[in-house]
Amino acid sequence: MGWAADRSESTATVIAFNIPVQFGLKAEKDLSVFVEEIVSAPAVEQDVCSLDNYLAQPDHTMDERIALARAKLGKSTILLGHHYQRDEVIRFADYTGDSYKLSKIAAETEAKYLVFCGVHFMAESADVLGRPDDPPGTGQQVILPDLNAGCSMADMAEIGQVEDCWDSLMAAGLSPDEIVPITYMNSTAAIKAFCGERRGLVCTSSNAGKAFDWAFGRAEKILFLPDQHLGRNTAFAMGIPLSEMVVWDPYQINGGLTPARLKAAKVILWKGHCSVHQRFLPEHVDKVRAKYPGIQVIVHPECRWEVCQKADALGSTERLIHLVESAREGSMFAIGTEIHLVNRLAKQFAPQGKRIITLDDTGCLCTTMYRISPQHLAWALENLVEGRVVNRIQVRDDVKHWSRVALDRMLEIRA
Repeated sequence: MGWAADRSESTATVIAFNIPVQFGLKAEKDLSVFVEEIVSAPAVEQDVCSLDNYLAQPDHTMDERIALARAKLGKSTILLGHHYQRDEVIRFADYTGDSYKLSKIAAETEAKYLVFCGVHFMAESADVLGRPDDPPGTGQQVILPDLNAGCSMADMAEIGQVEDCWDSLMAAGLSPDEIVPITYMNSTAAIKAFCGERRGLVCTSSNAGKAFDWAFGRAEKILFLPDQHLGRNTAFAMGIPLSEMVVWDPYQINGGLTPARLKAAKVILWKGHCSVHQRFLPEHVDKVRAKYPGIQVIVHPECRWEVCQKADALGSTERLIHLVESAREGSMFAIGTEIHLVNRLAKQFAPQGKRIITLDDTGCLCTTMYRISPQHLAWALENLVEGRVVNRIQVRDDVKHWSRVALDRMLEIRA
């Protein structure tokens, strides 16, 4: 069981990694040269080992194997990399972005295999939006290099809990016509399907405002899942006071809320959060402003309301990048988001005299994103070269239908 390097001209030129300049990598040129050198070297038989054997190897030993596998697979396969991925992995991505951008790419690509370097809910969305297997053998297949790469926020809203919540809302005197459910992209396919089936939709941090507008055009209230902070920050920015928002706690009877409180609320927020962004505190903003007068504080809307109120600007991952990119030379930013992206931006924009630091210098790492390693990526790709699809993510057909409805609504309002 092994494969030798194919040194044909097509293989030597098939690598077309779209590594964005925004990450400070000398991207396509450097990596293309790297691949040319590898594929022109003498062919060496390589065994496709078990995952355990891959995990025993150092990160840097995977580079050649990943590049060779990518060359062998060619245009049949694309790698999607979320901004929070570690540098050792994202450098191989064909496309990088936040969850919304990558969902769009998944819906539009012609590649047969989508290797998603992100977390489980992203791979599920790619499977939902991908080309159906009709006729058999023509569909797209989504691979998640490590099945343990989940999302703690998504895990905070379990489908049974959400169904119980909905039943309780109806029992409290609300009707299905009064309330529209919206789920953040960071949720399971089952939660997305729940929303789709009940006239709702999916949103991302970049289009949450439009999603709220869309929902309020159809009902008086919103049930927002699963990130209370994004929901609160979005509603407040639209002029909805905090007094008209309540938090539903799935571990309390009736969410810990009275029927009268539910009736008076315009937005019902699920008690969930991002374990990375919730770590940023208002005192972090005060501290960084005191230490660096004139610094601009920009944060992700998954941060607490108190932090967002002190910040100079809020934005999705893509918007945070744009804010730094469009700033004048010599600008200084403290960014409240995942540390890999912050460090990457700091490196990229240093030549322009822009200084970029994290809002919390203890470091805010997304540990679940970090699970995708070069070893997992090499293992998944080399198995694919041998014709084996490992760690395929498949959403059940009934869940896929309504999840697709909710995602399509999201894509429509963004257009």
